[in-house]
Amino acid sequence: MHEIRAKRVYEEPDPGDGYRVLVDRVWPRGLSKENVKADEWLKDVAPSNELRKWFGHDPDKWQEFKKRYRAELKAQEEAVQSLLDAAGKSMVTLLYSAKDEEHNQAVALKEYLQAQGA
Repeated sequence: MHEIRAKRVYEEPDPGDGYRVLVDRVWPRGLSKENVKADEWLKDVAPSNELRKWFGHDPDKWQEFKKRYRAELKAQEEAVQSLLDAAGKSMVTLLYSAKDEEHNQAVALKEYLQAQGA
């Protein structure tokens, strides 16, 4: 398995990013497709709107967010499997737009994928 990492979509794309996957439900504000340089936009692995709004990037809700998000991810088997397959072939960079670099869905998704054997 190759490495999976999370990176803000506003950071400069890097050849070392490997397969770049946008994991936000909404397109990042102020960026064009050319700026993002995502190989794929996987909305299905993003948290539901309800969960995203409930969480609001509140660090106090982080553990509960991850628990609820994992439950949502279990229902997105096909999308999760596509990320696991990609990680089997090359580096995968999960792109997100949140300002909080420690408490966001890409970090939680990375943990989830690693627990699945990625």
